[in-house]
Order: sequence, then C-alpha cells, then structure tokens
Amino acid sequence: MFRGFYTVASGMLSQQRRTEMLTNNMSNANTPGFKADQSAMRAFPEMLLQRFEQQSIPTENNLRLPFNQMVGSINTGVYMQEAMPKFIQGDLRETNINTDVALVDINIPASAENGLPGTVFFTVREPGGDIRYSRNGNFTVDGQGFLTSASGMYILNDAGNPIQLSSDRFTISEDGQLTGENGETARLGIAFADNPQRLIKEGDGLYRTEDGAPLAAAFGAAGVQFTLQQGFVEGSNVDVSRTMTDMLTAYRAFEANQKVLQAYDKSMEKAANEVGRVG
Repeated sequence: MFRGFYTVASGMLSQQRRTEMLTNNMSNANTPGFKADQSAMRAFPEMLLQRFEQQSIPTENNLRLPFNQMVGSINTGVYMQEAMPKFIQGDLRETNINTDVALVDINIPASAENGLPGTVFFTVREPGGDIRYSRNGNFTVDGQGFLTSASGMYILNDAGNPIQLSSDRFTISEDGQLTGENGETARLGIAFADNPQRLIKEGDGLYRTEDGAPLAAAFGAAGVQFTLQQGFVEGSNVDVSRTMTDMLTAYRAFEANQKVLQAYDKSMEKAANEVGRVG
C-alpha cells in the first residue's frame, strides 16, 4: 500500500515539474531568441525483490537453514529528466529597428557526441565580467555609446571587448562587420558551440559553459555557415499550439494520479478505523 503512495506521488511531482517547464516555455513565446525546453519521463531503476526465509531440516537438532525466495522486480516510480533546450532556428521577425540583429543558421555541423547540430551565439559580458552567450539580438546603445543587450550587458567584438559607437546609426554586414556613423569599425564576436546541450542555461536567455572556458569563435570554424540580418530579430522557437496540448496532457495526468492518491488515502483510513474492530 505504501509503495503505491510513493509511486503516485512521484507521478504527481514529475507532472508538476513538466507543467512548470511548459508554462515557462509559453510565457517566453514572444521572447527574441528564446529556446524552448524539452524533457522526457523516465522510470526509476527497477528493484529485484527477494524474500528471506528459513527452512527446517528434519534432523535431531531441528536444523534451520536460511534461503532466499525470489519475488520479482518492481518499478519505483517515474521522474522527469533535466529540461534541455531545443536549439532549432526560430522564425525571423522584421522590426526595421537599426539595433536589432538576427543570427541565421545556414549550415551547422552535427556534434560527434550526440549527432545533433551545434549552434552559434552572440557573446555578451555581464557587469561582473563573466562571459555569457545568447541568441537574443534585441540590442540597444547605452548613454556611453556601448552596444548592449536589452538587459544591459555589453555586446563583445571578436577580440572580446565591448563595442563603443558614436550613435545608434550603424550598419552590420552579413559577415558581422559593424560600421558606425563616424567610421568606427568592429566585428561582432560570434561563438560556436559544437554541443550546446553541454551549456548551462540561465535566465534572460543566457547560457554559460560548465567550466567557464570561452567557446570557440564561429568565424572560420570548419563547416560553420551563418549570416547576420540587421533590422530583424530571431523569434522564440516555442510551438504554442503543441505546448498548450502538452500542458493539458500533463494537467490531466496530474489529476489522474491525484485521484489514485485519494483512493489510497481512503483505503488506509478504512483499514485503520474498521479492520479489526470488534463488533
């Protein structure tokens, strides 16, 4: 009976986590460059049950020998694996805003680790100096003339330095070459992740490497082909209709587990209050 409680509770917790993940995807459906999370349900490792008994041997001293009786395997519940971003290209949205830039994947080689394509990122720097990576090209120019992300992080050039301009009237070529109104030049620092699933996802569409080491430069990387489009942003790759359907499925699965839990609870209450009652 208690085993049933644990199994049902694990099902409810996994569906709750899945619902939270899908809700986050839905809330970021209009966030530029956002990559939807995906997950899979997996069963906990099975356990092999054995019953320990003793068998009497008809001898003068009534010898009893222990032995194991095989019962069988049992599943110990379900859990949701770690949510992993889905790094596929989002739709391009034309904004006609000069500071908006979109990364467009053309040919990205597959990783030898998992067979999935890698991806390219803008390189940004946090106020504390830490390097992060993002697909959100919704840029702006701050009061000091630095090109920054929407959250105020510096956009870095291919040398790892912030880009300073005299105004927000600049042009960006398809190969990332930036030319300012007064002749300033820089090249956007685009990084390439061979296996982006190894990156750690943070808030605001930011990613970082596990060990803090910088990613390789995308320009000149073998087989990597991409362009930049000024006046566009890459939209989220969230499939809204599919996400809504998955949310309803997760909610119904949660409700089904909840009803089973209530049935277990009533059975335990009846066993505690009625079984063994002397009439």
